[in-house]
Amino acid sequence: MKFGPVPVDEAEGAILAHSERVATGRLRKGAVLGAEEIAALRAAGYADVTVARLDPGDLHEDAAALELARALAEGAEGVTLSAPFTGRVNLMATRAGVVTLDAGAIDAANAVDPMITVATVAPFHQIRPGGMAATVKIIAYGVAGALVARAARVARGALRLAVPRYATASLILTEAAGGPGAKGTEAVAARLAALGMTLAETLSVPHDVAPLARAIAAATGEIVLILTASATSDVRDTAPAALARAGGRLIRFGMPVDPGNLLFLGEIGARPVIGLPGSARSPVLHGADWVLARVACGLPCGAAEIAAMGVGGLLKEIPTRPQPRRGPRG
Repeated sequence: MKFGPVPVDEAEGAILAHSERVATGRLRKGAVLGAEEIAALRAAGYADVTVARLDPGDLHEDAAALELARALAEGAEGVTLSAPFTGRVNLMATRAGVVTLDAGAIDAANAVDPMITVATVAPFHQIRPGGMAATVKIIAYGVAGALVARAARVARGALRLAVPRYATASLILTEAAGGPGAKGTEAVAARLAALGMTLAETLSVPHDVAPLARAIAAATGEIVLILTASATSDVRDTAPAALARAGGRLIRFGMPVDPGNLLFLGEIGARPVIGLPGSARSPVLHGADWVLARVACGLPCGAAEIAAMGVGGLLKEIPTRPQPRRGPRG
């Protein structure tokens, strides 16, 4: 691509590099200059103008962005592309889900040429319908088609949207004297709704192993959520013990995400069981969101995956925390 100032009379067919004011308003950068635009520039007193001209084999910024975006999302369920504009194409979710990425492939695409860029949300980002998962931006007005083809080749299929594989969940609340009662039910229901799931039932039982075990076994939801009146403090505490008595299995207790440290994950038969910490009664971003989203979308989420959540796992403070992380001295 050639770039630089040229006499106005020689600029027809070129791409205007900078917006310029003329009698009828502004000629926007990126416009292809035709006879009418040349006349307007001449009438406004411009002797020369900065333009870009594509070389043979170059792709216009919009065509280049579209080619790369199509490759990036190839085969992705629930992803649509915006119309190209000023060298940009956005990849948008049409369904709720979790964005998964081949980071190495995206890094490789970004290394092809500085004028070719792909920016994405973080891996395993939970997204709602209409949310932006990635954007492709061609920085120059044009770029060599061979470079675009190389970037498209390495990035092909590097973005996916895992969509929920479960439709319903049961919420089991345990009750104790002076406990929070049903507080937090709305926050849990909202978390499910964000994934396109419904809260099939809410069950309340005493905070004791036997009644909780019976409720776990009888729950009808495809995912079982447990929110206890008293925090789970050990693998032998009430909720994990009730899961074992019901015939289930504990996969992991504790996670390196805060808030969310006291979450546990298990299963009973083919159904996932998630023990929610009391802090999940708040609607703010929580470790439970990460686990619930991955489980709901059928992504791997076991002991190893939870253990790997620590980097980036320090989340926002919540107002309900009884002992803030920051001490009195700051």
